[in-house]
Amino acid sequence: MFSFTRALFASLWIAYVTAVPVLHHKRIAQVIADSTHDWEQACIAAGGGQQCNPVSVASFSTLLAAAKACDQQDAADNMIDLAKQLNNDSEMIRLAQLFVQQPRNAPDSLQVPYCQTAPRNAELNGLFHCQFAGSKFPQFSGDQTGNIPLGLSSAVSPAGSCPAHSDGPVPDGVQLNTLVSSPGSGSGTTRNGSTTKGTASTSKAATGKGKGSKTAQAATPTNINKVSSGSSTGASSFLLQNGKDAQALNAQFSSLSASSKCQSGTNACINGAFAQCVDGAFVTTQCAGGLSCFALPLVNKAGTSITCDTEVDALARIAATGASGGLSG
Repeated sequence: MFSFTRALFASLWIAYVTAVPVLHHKRIAQVIADSTHDWEQACIAAGGGQQCNPVSVASFSTLLAAAKACDQQDAADNMIDLAKQLNNDSEMIRLAQLFVQQPRNAPDSLQVPYCQTAPRNAELNGLFHCQFAGSKFPQFSGDQTGNIPLGLSSAVSPAGSCPAHSDGPVPDGVQLNTLVSSPGSGSGTTRNGSTTKGTASTSKAATGKGKGSKTAQAATPTNINKVSSGSSTGASSFLLQNGKDAQALNAQFSSLSASSKCQSGTNACINGAFAQCVDGAFVTTQCAGGLSCFALPLVNKAGTSITCDTEVDALARIAATGASGGLSG
């Protein structure tokens, strides 16, 4: 009887242990289109015209988890190449230097490895991306060959920092160019001498005020009805509303074509491509890596984003808000 009781207890304990849910690391993401927004505006101001948007879209797509280790640096090189064609525009170069240090998406919360190849442009020498604060330090994803930035002999300290933000990692989902204005020094010997801008959010409420193209709703073409992200501040309320808003935008985008009327500076998705209105007409750019353009719900606050992603991830993000009906409701 005693042996039977012990055996039964052991069996129940094993069943309990195996039934305990496995804890998965959270996904750390961002509104990637925000990372090159200011650069694109500087490019347009410098006379880059229709050259600006394709470079911008191709660049921000490298922040996705599927990108290779050096794709972000290669994109920053392309941004500087165009800046040099436009009379060495210093603002474009500065923003490209900040872009190359922007944290990348981390689907498993592990740190993203660093590029191990030197950049083409000297302006990027010694610069490497920050990590998001929610990363599982000191672990890295991948094959562990890029755990130390090129040119350094020891691990980054403080962990997650970069030349532009030398005090530590960047808050989850926040754009580096909202925190600092100086790209810092690639030598690793000087501290961040930039002007602190505070921890600005990656999106603003859908009020239409300020820099409208920084928010997905304000970036909606004017021939599309804007959707409200609701007035509730409760997490469960705004998440569901975000999902419904994203569905409404995707439904509206499905009726657009490259010839649709639009207001300059607004963004949309057209037949799976990222589209921006330039001089009253849409300019479309195919997303990199076989991705497609979608309106997606934000996770941490009210709002939506227009960005490139996989359809599987887009469906999952909308479903996670509690909204039913797939991409467009």
